[in-house]
Amino acid sequence: MTKELQTNITSHFWQRYRNLMANNSIPFQWDMINDNNKVEITNDAFAAGGSADKSHAIANLKIVAGQEKGHFFGMDFQDTDVYKWLESAAYVLKYAPSEKLHKEADSVVDLIAEAQEDGGYLSTMFQIEMPERKFKRLQQSHELYSMGHYIEAGVAYYEVTGNQKALMIAEKMAKCIGNHFGLEEGKVKGIPGHPEIELALARLYEATKNKKYLALAKYFITQRGKDTEFFDRQNEADGKDRNFFPGMDKFGNRYYFADKPVTEQQDVHGHAVRVLYFCTGLAHVARLTGDQELMKTAHRLWNDTVKKQMYITGNVGQTTTGEAFTYDYDLPNDSNYGETCASVAMVFFGKQMLASDLNGQYGDVIEKELFNGALSGIALDGMHYFYVNPLEADPKASKGNPGKNHINTQRSSWFACACCPSNITRLLSSVDKYLYQVKDNTILADQFIANETSFDDGIKIKLASDYPWDGKLTFTIENPQEKYFNFAVRIPSWSLKNYQVSFNGREIDPILEKQLVTFPITGSETQIIVNLDMRVHLMRANNYVKDDMGKVAIQRGPVIYCAEEEDNQVPLWCYRLRNKLTFTANYDNNLLDGVVTLDTNDVERANQNSEQLYYEDDSFEWTQAHLRLIPYYAWANRSNGQMQVWFNKA
Repeated sequence: MTKELQTNITSHFWQRYRNLMANNSIPFQWDMINDNNKVEITNDAFAAGGSADKSHAIANLKIVAGQEKGHFFGMDFQDTDVYKWLESAAYVLKYAPSEKLHKEADSVVDLIAEAQEDGGYLSTMFQIEMPERKFKRLQQSHELYSMGHYIEAGVAYYEVTGNQKALMIAEKMAKCIGNHFGLEEGKVKGIPGHPEIELALARLYEATKNKKYLALAKYFITQRGKDTEFFDRQNEADGKDRNFFPGMDKFGNRYYFADKPVTEQQDVHGHAVRVLYFCTGLAHVARLTGDQELMKTAHRLWNDTVKKQMYITGNVGQTTTGEAFTYDYDLPNDSNYGETCASVAMVFFGKQMLASDLNGQYGDVIEKELFNGALSGIALDGMHYFYVNPLEADPKASKGNPGKNHINTQRSSWFACACCPSNITRLLSSVDKYLYQVKDNTILADQFIANETSFDDGIKIKLASDYPWDGKLTFTIENPQEKYFNFAVRIPSWSLKNYQVSFNGREIDPILEKQLVTFPITGSETQIIVNLDMRVHLMRANNYVKDDMGKVAIQRGPVIYCAEEEDNQVPLWCYRLRNKLTFTANYDNNLLDGVVTLDTNDVERANQNSEQLYYEDDSFEWTQAHLRLIPYYAWANRSNGQMQVWFNKA
């Protein structure tokens, strides 16, 4: 079938973010990893991600390359801050060519090549400080995680710029890993504590068609959980008191998603980003190899994640202890973790599931992340970031309650563990990859970001829309060769009860399958208009979610809304929505870089007339009030105050 050739994003909403990546975020992160900027410490030392006064990520590579002298600084995966920056830069160069950025990125590739050992190994902490411990403590070492992130970056940079050296480095890494890992005699018959290499090798296989990389990826997928004593044996041999992270040898195999073979896993558990990177690789390898048992497992883990352990914003990972999943339906709002990296990983997981099965449920989750959970991770200036994303926040609670001090109510410029900044930028700078999915003889319009896209057989698709603020989608399809193919459009779950479709000016009642409306295309030009339901929806959680019982969240289109102290009287939890409820939706171009706000007078506030801690119910009064809501992704871009997503309803 046809392949996507070139995409031009025309969406006003996403053009702003694309320009932000090119002009603010990527230059800012370049200065940060080069220690050219003083870190603006708005992050409390106890908040998620921690605080540091420098990055030293480029300097670590320069030390290994012999260009500087010094000691290693940072996390054992500090190298990945550079790699994810490089991947982000690659995507930016595709739509915003820049000689300056190209030279900076080329210089990074050259530096990495100099730092890489002849045998392909590269992990600066081990090369500088402890070469004798290479691959000796895989539960915690992040060596394969780090090299996986370079492989992703190298593939992306090669595909955009044609830089052969970038790809050569990636292939040398893969060869190194293949030489050291596997079931053959003399190799390490183990797995990494932090998955990433699995999905990276799958990407490398697709770029090179070298089957050794796919076989190695499948090895890491299928070996996981088979030898439940592997980590303990390595830790014992390396020295029990030589942890890279205190106590991480005590978390157990379940935390590392290595407690049983993957095909026996029934739910997602452990460190959220680890398991979701693994699931991304699992789904990718299952598709590439045609392994139905692995694909069945991917479906099972997907369903558990999105149906039982995902917040309405798309965020996942409930607890600060180990940045982990907890258990089904445990979704606290004011102490949840919801790491930005985990939301990014959900997009990756969804994309791989969609590539195997054209089904609207996957696009629903990708959309949820792009407009809510993941997008919240970056400020409107592109230079401040959230590590965690709560659904209810209070600066007093973050400061005064040790159980909530992982939550920051202001985005930070950088972190000691700076995994999230470059992860969100590599997603946003590559958003064009998520618009269409091509499978067999079908082109699926999965994400409704206004664009003009050309395919390699002359087909051109133009989507005109002001999404997410307006639900009218106008697709114009040029098919000069009058080739027959199917064009499918996802109908989001929030609009399934109410949507209209017209085909070449005639309103039709289409058949809906897997949330997709599919049109046979034969003519040279076709116009399809889809009108989605942009009414305000009150959303409830499953009754098993005790934290949301009796509460509702507000959604308009794909956007989840919240209240902020900036616009409303505090405490926010004193508001109660009335049974008959109407909102006024207004687009304000001057607020938060342009958003639709929701206002209502159909709310009440609880007034307390007593200074006592407890008192009789009849002294409790409700008075009519006003409530203003803004998109969740845009909170914490003004003053530092309370925020709330879920509201009590009368």
